[in-house]
Amino acid sequence: MTQASEYDGSSVADGHGPRIVVRPGVGAAAGVLQQQALEFKRLFIENPVLIFVERGLKTIRWPGGKCVIPPGQAIALAGGQSLDVTNRPEADGSYRAHWLVWDDTLLAAHADAHPHLAVIRNALPITPGSDEFAAAFHRATQAVEDAALPTAVARHRLGELLQWIGTFGSRFEQVQALTLSIQVRRLIGQDMARDWSANAVASAFAMSEATLRRKLADEGTSLSAILVDARMSFALTLLQSTAQPVTQIALAVGYQTPSQFAVRFRDRFGFVPTAVRGHRRAEPDASMLGMPVTS
Repeated sequence: MTQASEYDGSSVADGHGPRIVVRPGVGAAAGVLQQQALEFKRLFIENPVLIFVERGLKTIRWPGGKCVIPPGQAIALAGGQSLDVTNRPEADGSYRAHWLVWDDTLLAAHADAHPHLAVIRNALPITPGSDEFAAAFHRATQAVEDAALPTAVARHRLGELLQWIGTFGSRFEQVQALTLSIQVRRLIGQDMARDWSANAVASAFAMSEATLRRKLADEGTSLSAILVDARMSFALTLLQSTAQPVTQIALAVGYQTPSQFAVRFRDRFGFVPTAVRGHRRAEPDASMLGMPVTS
């Protein structure tokens, strides 16, 4: 939901349906639609993000903390962390939210100008006292989507949201040096469909494969783990925020067949891709998918 660097171009969409819009120098925005309650374990939040819930309940958990966000409220999430996220629809079966990510330069400028504010370490629930916050959020998302709006005005509107967060006594941390894991994740995000090899990734960082493996191991991960998680997280965002068919999403994240993609997605999240859009049919077993389920 928050990796704007993964999107190439102004939008990721299917026809005129839901879409993810990225505006260089400004930020990224999209809606989230879901038709049944699902929990997404260990979702990596790369960039600081603001999520506004319109319908349903969102629950965020991290080590030592938990937030429940009802309709009409929002939550600001710090980047560089993994969270457990549950989206629970209303009684009529609908969950709807919107998310917004800022360009790094906006975050840095706000942090420089407000060093006295407390840094958001995990999550900041935002309970607006009026409709003004929701209106500011709406203006900011429109600024991302409206290419005709001057960039300076669009940046101002996204900056207004950072000011709103400041009224709650908090700010996002200024962008720091990226870990190798995040740098690799961003590299992969430039072309999710590519058949990334260890040699190709290592070469991009001017190091040997052995050094790449060692440095990633020092950070508690591996290239294969980053690759799978980045692809499945991106696929989840496409499932929630666009109308692209599953077949197209599978290709976008490097799988030639929907069956292979479905197995990998279920391995990662515990349910098949169609469940995100509310299809309650029974999951196919391994023989129906044509390949074994592996961890």
